[in-house]
Amino acid sequence: MTNHQFGPFGITTGLTSSPESLAAAQAAEELGYPAIWLSGGPLPGLQTIADLIGATNSIRFVSGILSVDKYSAADVSTAYASLEKSAPGRFTVGLGGAHGPKPLAKITAFLDEVDVPEERRVLAALGPRMLELARDRSAGAYPFLVSAAYSAEARKVLGPDKLLAVSHLVVLETDAAKARAIARNTISFFPQIPGYAASLKRQGFSEKDQTELPDHLVDALAAWGTPADIKAKLTEHLDAGADHVTVNVITGVTGPQPVEQWRTLAPTLLA
Repeated sequence: MTNHQFGPFGITTGLTSSPESLAAAQAAEELGYPAIWLSGGPLPGLQTIADLIGATNSIRFVSGILSVDKYSAADVSTAYASLEKSAPGRFTVGLGGAHGPKPLAKITAFLDEVDVPEERRVLAALGPRMLELARDRSAGAYPFLVSAAYSAEARKVLGPDKLLAVSHLVVLETDAAKARAIARNTISFFPQIPGYAASLKRQGFSEKDQTELPDHLVDALAAWGTPADIKAKLTEHLDAGADHVTVNVITGVTGPQPVEQWRTLAPTLLA
């Protein structure tokens, strides 16, 4: 895997095997996005990844992330081998989601067992030790909820040759109050998770910042405004050392995939 395999901009979203999700993946491909990074949590799911690849022609998919607490190394290895045979080069295994007292040890043990080439796996890394593991045992790192300043520091840890792909929140809204309210609502959940709270602290955001979510925090972690404004914000990561930034569109509404927002952004991001 080269640093620029995915191009400068991709998409982060949660997809299932539903007709609506398959259609959204097809739309992203038709718009020219090079990759979809599938959201973690209860998703994606190995069968869903196979279904999405089967419904599209060339767009790449990255499981961002498959939780090592949920999936066995054997199952991931089997799924990767099957997809590599039927659709070579289109599935990259994103791993993370280790919880408990020794998450680093759990991820390391999983990497020891999983039969996926190093260049075809990435780690959802935030802290310095996980970034070092991503550097040493995978193609690179896939952090979320980070500033451009973080990307600069992550590049120093990863070195020049490893992939740094950043998932960044995006709100297509030019009204500052509305845009920040949408972003703030999404961001508010993450300081409750110890790993994200620690990451935000390392990025210089105090406990008060994490509780009150002031504008400067929101503006560092979410891009909003016109497509040109958004591209300028996302490009800060590229300028700081990231290779690829994934557009994680939020609208403040739970429901359909943000295909229209992807469509609006595409002429600017993919030009």
